[in-house]
Amino acid sequence: MTTLAPSPRIAAAALRAFASQLLQTAGLAADRAGDVADILVAADLMGHDTHGLNLLPAYLEHLGNGTMAATGEPEVVADRPATLTWDGRQLPGQWLVLRALDAAIPRARIHGTATVAIRNAHHIGSLSAYLQRATDQGLVMLLHSSAPGGGSVAPFGGSTGLFSPSPMSMGCPTEGLPILVDISTSITTNNMVVRLQKQGRRLPRPWLLDGQGRPTDDPAVIGAGGTLMPLGGEDAGHKGYGLALMVEALTAGLVDRGRHQPGFRFNNTVFLQILDPQAFGGLPGLRAQMERIAEACRTNPPRPGGQPVRLPGEAAQKLAAQQERDGVVLAPGILDALRPWAEKFAVSVPGC
Repeated sequence: MTTLAPSPRIAAAALRAFASQLLQTAGLAADRAGDVADILVAADLMGHDTHGLNLLPAYLEHLGNGTMAATGEPEVVADRPATLTWDGRQLPGQWLVLRALDAAIPRARIHGTATVAIRNAHHIGSLSAYLQRATDQGLVMLLHSSAPGGGSVAPFGGSTGLFSPSPMSMGCPTEGLPILVDISTSITTNNMVVRLQKQGRRLPRPWLLDGQGRPTDDPAVIGAGGTLMPLGGEDAGHKGYGLALMVEALTAGLVDRGRHQPGFRFNNTVFLQILDPQAFGGLPGLRAQMERIAEACRTNPPRPGGQPVRLPGEAAQKLAAQQERDGVVLAPGILDALRPWAEKFAVSVPGC
């Protein structure tokens, strides 16, 4: 087993500046580099460290070989008052989603809801890192994505990879912390499996299938014909399978960019929807209703020996606030993977 020491605490602002400088040196304009850096560091702040700066070496490589486009604008495929479809032309996914959010919010204020669908975006990272930008404005946000070029998840009952982990998310205001739901439709993620394989560790449960379709906890089977199980695993994987089909319809289906077309693994299709509660029962009512539900969840008696019930995203938001104040502890190996890029681009590594 490979044991790596975690990083010292590093100021979040220093990490954002470091990531942005690397991305600018690799060819992105300052505003686009800043958007990508903000979302990556937001994921690390929340503890979603497989989708934070862990992704930056791949992004820098893709800027170098052209599989992430450094310049240009998204192409408008369709535009109606409450809907917008873009071809992202392999531009940075974080920048595209933030621009889609900027486009959707004013439309939702007028029409009650607005949807932006994007095909051919580069990888967009952690979905939960975007949600509070809507909930802070009293809006409900849905954000789902799929990767047409990825096929690491078998359909329930099958043994050959077909789907990507295809995450789905929702942010909803309450009277306190917003509810932030961010779940993969697979039982674990590709990045987590890769990390455990590098560390010589196994998964906590048999969440994978080997090349013969047998359940296993060994991450080494990925890359050797193995697959991830859908959310629910052996017992209830039909539910994750159904959710994966739903995400496929809302992303690849709506934008006409799917698995029958060869694609780059880091290519994402995106579904972003904003709902303005003022067009329905009103924001105060939504907040009150969801706060009552949230409180009923928190006060629900825990199972014997278990921890108190938490709301989705609650721990991540508290961790993010603490790490923004005290500094971020990056997962082991992340800074080590970025040091060669820092040396190549003559950028100082923070905390060193």
